[in-house]
Amino acid sequence: MQNADLVIVNGSVLTMDPARPRASALALSGDRILALGTDDEMRALAAPSARIVDAAGATVLPGLIESHLHLFVGAAELAHLQLLGVHGAEALAHAIKAYAAAHPDLPLITGQGCDYAILGRALTRHDLDAILPDRPVILLAADHHTAWANTAALRAAGILEGRALGPGNEIVMGPDGLAAGELREFEAKAPVLALSGQHRIMAGLAKGADPDPAPSDADRAQDKEIMARGLAHCARLGLTSLVNMDGNRYTLELLAALRAEGRLTARVRVPFHYVNTRSTADLDEASAMSRDYDDDWLCSGFVKFFLDGVVDSGTAWRLDDYPDRPGWRGEPLHTVEAFTAAVTEADRRGLQIAVHAIGDAAVRGVIDAVESARATNGPRDARHRIEHIEMIDRADIPRMVALGMVGSIQPCHAPGAMDFPLQDTLDKVGRHRWNDAYLQRSLANAGVPLAFASDWPVADANPLRGIQSALERPLYEGGQDERLSLHEVLAGYTTGGAHAAHAGDRKGRLTPGYLADVVILDGDIEATPENGIGRMSVALTICGGKVVWDSAV
Repeated sequence: MQNADLVIVNGSVLTMDPARPRASALALSGDRILALGTDDEMRALAAPSARIVDAAGATVLPGLIESHLHLFVGAAELAHLQLLGVHGAEALAHAIKAYAAAHPDLPLITGQGCDYAILGRALTRHDLDAILPDRPVILLAADHHTAWANTAALRAAGILEGRALGPGNEIVMGPDGLAAGELREFEAKAPVLALSGQHRIMAGLAKGADPDPAPSDADRAQDKEIMARGLAHCARLGLTSLVNMDGNRYTLELLAALRAEGRLTARVRVPFHYVNTRSTADLDEASAMSRDYDDDWLCSGFVKFFLDGVVDSGTAWRLDDYPDRPGWRGEPLHTVEAFTAAVTEADRRGLQIAVHAIGDAAVRGVIDAVESARATNGPRDARHRIEHIEMIDRADIPRMVALGMVGSIQPCHAPGAMDFPLQDTLDKVGRHRWNDAYLQRSLANAGVPLAFASDWPVADANPLRGIQSALERPLYEGGQDERLSLHEVLAGYTTGGAHAAHAGDRKGRLTPGYLADVVILDGDIEATPENGIGRMSVALTICGGKVVWDSAV
């Protein structure tokens, strides 16, 4: 047997492999797992120059898989004003003024994680004008589907008097005939965000296209460093595989440049984002991206859609009326006919689809489109994905199973589970629908394969906090207990993520021959109380056999 380059001993190794669920040590050779066994057995495999890592009894896991995040956007937002947990007029004013004073040259003050009820009601431009009238300000909700801008920002962006937008997007207008300050969905926010000079970062999310005009060498260099900052953030959290959920060829080019420099510290999938201004002919670009980027470090292979918005802003598409808006159910961002045609064509090309669908009508719309695609193209192991599934008619769950569809779930999004409060979200869902909202146990029990994620920067990317949120998901009145066991949750971040990415034959488990992606925690997760798991941290992250994060350095 070949010698090992790196050996981990004295660990509580959870392999996620049912054939051999536990070990105390493992050996890595190159970019693959060489063997598992006892400490003495693995030490015997070590080359003279091998690194020996003492896990000190801590949990050792397969590298964690983040199945839904926005890497470029999240990386940029690390430098923004953070508003999570800020409530009340005084606290908001202090936060904005302090940040503005510390960043006098920023063309746009951008805040992240703004609560929909930060003032006990919706923000207006006048509220922000009273805090900072002479510099453009925009505050984004944690879910990124709604933003609030001041007059200076709306005027500079050319939308103070409104603008015609595509379906599902809205510049809320005030009684004075001018924009009230609330901007719903990406097309409405984009003109203000462009004031930052970093419109390239949002291009893959807002437009699903490469930046226009083409970035200069200086732009690319700046964007590459932003991307590297995001990768470093993920490495510290034990994330070795990332499924980006917005993107374009430019995103892939930046990641490829980092790879050429030896700075790609995680495996990344990047989609072709199909917005509602696209046509099926544009899927030629998706096929080209999938052809040009197709290995275990950097690949495409899937198409991302948004079919609706979010519950809190009333833009999620649901089967029944919103409790506070009789007659309003939201609306799809694509017509049913156009969406079905695009899904069918993507499926015909062998591409996976991943669709943001939060309302139960949107979830049903995805299932209907996949069913239609299968009828047209014939069955295959496509593993088409529904992202979020925050509401679902339970009658549709068996349909997902029959079609082999994957549920891409963010446990940390459930109100009360982590950072998002119970209200006003649950009131927007409606008490009569709480048993159909934020499911995970029900989906798993029915046989829907689950892949877990954070949707960073919508929520904290820390998977340990995500694991705790899945274990402690609140019981909503009249609903079922949707909590999962620790090992079921760990599967969502390992084997489940690998399955969803068609990579279960090479990652997600600690098995000889699999990719050498490993994470060592700072303690034993099985011996840690549920309410303490989120306070744990990562001691060492290994991707492709190389240490990409070491807490001791």
